[in-house]
Amino acid sequence: MLVLLIGVVVIAVVGRAIFKGYSATGMLLSGGVVLLAITALMGKDVLPASVTSTGSRITDIFEYIKFLLSSRGGGLGMMIMVLCGFAAYMTKIGANDMVVKMASKPLKYIKSPYILMVAVYFIACLMSLAVSSATGLGVLLMATLFPLMVNMGISREAAAAICASPAAIILSPTSGDVVVAAASSGMELIDFAFKLTLPISIMAIVCMAIAHFFWQRYLDKKEGIIHERLDVSELEVNAPKFYCVLPFFPIVGVLLFNGSIFPKLQIITILVICLFITAIIELIRHRDSTSVFDGLDVVYRGMADAFATVVMLLVAAGVFAQGLKSVGFINNLLDLASSAGSAGIIMMLLLVVITTLAAITTGSGNAPFYAFVELIPSLAAKMGINPAYLVIPMLQASNLGRTISPVSGVVVACSGMAKISPFEVVKRTLVPVLVGLLVVIIATQVMIPT
Repeated sequence: MLVLLIGVVVIAVVGRAIFKGYSATGMLLSGGVVLLAITALMGKDVLPASVTSTGSRITDIFEYIKFLLSSRGGGLGMMIMVLCGFAAYMTKIGANDMVVKMASKPLKYIKSPYILMVAVYFIACLMSLAVSSATGLGVLLMATLFPLMVNMGISREAAAAICASPAAIILSPTSGDVVVAAASSGMELIDFAFKLTLPISIMAIVCMAIAHFFWQRYLDKKEGIIHERLDVSELEVNAPKFYCVLPFFPIVGVLLFNGSIFPKLQIITILVICLFITAIIELIRHRDSTSVFDGLDVVYRGMADAFATVVMLLVAAGVFAQGLKSVGFINNLLDLASSAGSAGIIMMLLLVVITTLAAITTGSGNAPFYAFVELIPSLAAKMGINPAYLVIPMLQASNLGRTISPVSGVVVACSGMAKISPFEVVKRTLVPVLVGLLVVIIATQVMIPT
């Protein structure tokens, strides 16, 4: 209980400080270092098994920060930086303005920006079939569809929430989580994915879209956010009309280079190709290499800004999450499930609650799910119930919980790129996530026999 109390106190202090206006990066990093220091004083390992110890638990704290700077700065962080640089370049050459100018013609018939927002949400959910990473999908949407949504009258807060939400519900039948869940349920992947998981996912997505419509509109009115559509008649765009397709090159690249027809490429590689093609187009258009190089300088500055704002926030969130894990907060949460009652619905609900809380505190969807899914076969056999009845809600809860975690990669990345607080994004995703979770629980109760 002491470990749980420590975790709750640190979470409360960090959360309150961020709400009061303190730097989210500074508070998360400070809270994480405090938790890691407590871990060291308790004689526990500070580092995860994948990171080599320095030989001292105290210096291991700083070793982990270095590890995150290297891993998140070079992998996920690099992807975010290049995407931000690409978005800055699209603004510089007038491509983003041309998208707004061209899109305004057909979209002017949609009077409500919230209907447009829901349409974008469905498109983003379909994109999750091509981009498996929640954070990768979020930053891709922020770099491409976010500017369009904002300019068409959707508030920055609502638009960021839409970009952070698509991976809240697992839609891909072949994702790693679904494969593991099917094995734990003792079912064939096709039957588990298409007959059980997919129908529940579709119902949850539809209900979450409806919740987004009403919740975002309510919050905009409550907070007095007035964001009118950009007056396209006053928008002067010094770029050819076909430039409106350039901002969507990364999305097309992700769909094309998925390994089916063309070679499978990482998003960073696709982005570099898109930048190269755009620079060639700019060179042909201007016939001046100096202006092209000046434009590319905007890319580099955009990357630098992204490192200072988004990547460092990701590092701080990672340190905080590791602090909660290493001090034993997550394991203590999971241990609570062992004291559950014997009724199947009680166990299912408890697993959902524990998994959701673990996902919120760690910011990871995979970690809590993989930590507990191995126990499902034995738990189900002991209680004499269908393992799929326990697995499916827990599977969805892990991803839903991540979407309302202020330290998750997707929330941090989207909030950083939108220049708003992670807690603002969480507030915007909270009600749709709770609706999705409720739908998953009810659908499981109705569709899956115990």
